[in-house]
Amino acid sequence: MDLRRRVAERAGHCCEYCRIPQAWTSVPFQLDHVIAEKHEGETSFANLAYACLHCNSFKAPNIAGHDADTGEIVRLFNPRHDNWSDHFEWNGALVMARTAIGRVTVAVLRINLPYRVAVRASLIEEGLLRRF
Repeated sequence: MDLRRRVAERAGHCCEYCRIPQAWTSVPFQLDHVIAEKHEGETSFANLAYACLHCNSFKAPNIAGHDADTGEIVRLFNPRHDNWSDHFEWNGALVMARTAIGRVTVAVLRINLPYRVAVRASLIEEGLLRRF
């Protein structure tokens, strides 16, 4: 099985950051290097995440961000090592942070931009978004 298919299947064909399903977007999802190649991250199953265009574009090679609440530099959510529900929770279609890692990830990846929330709200209303 090819690497892309394995990564997509592990992710349940959903973005590992914002949880939107691939089937309901018009742009193919991308393989995100959790630790960017720029930072010596490998192109390997262990370092790849399935990401929608929006999350991957905003994340880019970032591995950390500024936490507006504490002023500290905090690493981003790592779907290979972190449990999504430890750092995030749902409030309707909003992805809410539970931790500093969650706050920074939501901010850097711009997960709650209005148009992104609107898409998730539509998918939730239709029963097409798994909120786990």
